[in-house]
Amino acid sequence: MERARRWRAAEHAWRRGFPCPAYRFALGRSCSRGLSPLAARNSRRRKSLWHSAAQRAPFAGEGSCRIESESHRPFGFWTATALVVGGMIGSGIFVLPAQLAPYGWTSIVAWIVGVSGAMLIAWVLARLTAAMPEATGVVAMCGAGLGPLCGVLVGWSYWIGIWSANAVIALTAVRYLAQFVPMIGATALAQAVSATVLIWLLTVLNLGGARLAGAFQVGTTVIKLVPLGAIVLILVGIAWRGGVGHSAGPYADFAWGGLTPALTFAFYAIVGFEAASVAAERVRDPARNVVRAMLFGLALTGVLYLIVCTGIIFALPSAAVANAQAPFALFVSTFWGPWAGLATAGFAAIAAIGALNGWTLVQGEVPLGMARAGLLPRWIGATSARDVPVAILLVSSTLASLLVLSNATRSLGGLLDFMLRLTAAATIWLYVGACLTALILRIAPVAAALGLAFAAWAMWGAGIEAIGLSVGLMLTAIPLYLLRYRAALSEDAPD
Repeated sequence: MERARRWRAAEHAWRRGFPCPAYRFALGRSCSRGLSPLAARNSRRRKSLWHSAAQRAPFAGEGSCRIESESHRPFGFWTATALVVGGMIGSGIFVLPAQLAPYGWTSIVAWIVGVSGAMLIAWVLARLTAAMPEATGVVAMCGAGLGPLCGVLVGWSYWIGIWSANAVIALTAVRYLAQFVPMIGATALAQAVSATVLIWLLTVLNLGGARLAGAFQVGTTVIKLVPLGAIVLILVGIAWRGGVGHSAGPYADFAWGGLTPALTFAFYAIVGFEAASVAAERVRDPARNVVRAMLFGLALTGVLYLIVCTGIIFALPSAAVANAQAPFALFVSTFWGPWAGLATAGFAAIAAIGALNGWTLVQGEVPLGMARAGLLPRWIGATSARDVPVAILLVSSTLASLLVLSNATRSLGGLLDFMLRLTAAATIWLYVGACLTALILRIAPVAAALGLAFAAWAMWGAGIEAIGLSVGLMLTAIPLYLLRYRAALSEDAPD
């Protein structure tokens, strides 16, 4: 608490124009004195850039306006919990049964470990939110603790995770749409081409403006819960009858060697639990409600995922689930008939398309906020008459398309497998940054150390290829940051 109090006091002093030593002292670091005028000006510029980023929310959805009074905080505990649950439930759960089926009993342990590790990170995020109530989100927190360049790298990596996730979501939608049009899912190349077409259809929709994209999103949000509800009803019926007639074993025994890759797959579906922390400015009593909402929402969704995914794997032959392009449709059609399976496939496809639409919107907003904060070149922040960041939206969708098409030579299962691992690796850097920030600021140090170890474990499960690509893509932010930084310094140079 004393460390957090000192950080807030120094932050306020910094905002009022007090010199560097107060801020450095609050972070427990030494600050060199006797800086030259040029070095002092550069130091002020670096702080100014990051201060601007924190104020303007480099994250889409992190709250662009500051809530000044408690009466203007509309979100209570249940609304914050809904943010967590809504942020976690996407399209990943619709394909994970097929990815986890070969692991058998190990998949159950992976879910338990994954949810437990995510709770550690959620606790760290909650403590950071309480210690930095003026920060607009996780990226701003990382920038305050690790410095502006590290904050930019974390935000850039999150953006990479978004457009690589769009590749996964598009493939998921194509797999379920193939239940109606088999030719689009017949081969890995057909899936890749179809997913690319879908990515660009949603890109064109988002080029029409946020209002049009938002209207489409409202119509697809609730639909994603229908397939989950159908699975739960079938599993309740099986349990009510005592499982008679539904033994589909044998299943793979628990194996330590399979836990790490299974954990990475499970963690992919769990990411998104930080939604309440990034909206903390709109939550009443955030120090209390954000903690409760993240932990409760994470536990609730984790249990739902465990029941649904494990139920599908253990109610059907593991080989059938592992080879299924649409495991939800396979499960429902097995117990309720082909028509119900097709209906489930339709709902799942619509849910995935809705998720793709939402993340296509976000993939443009994340770099846009960073550019407007002065942390990236101005061309990234250029918008159309409808306030759409056209350039970065086109770049994001192009990268997602190239990612899909460049892996089209893999097998049907291998195509989605690599996309999942790359997305997980790119996204985990956000949690690594948060845990490192907490360690440096000595906020929840034990939980931060354990969370950092867990994040490293989950990332290792993604494999060297996915980790290396995520690092390489993340480092592309450095030249962009340096170009913008030099431009900012030249603007301040005397004539």
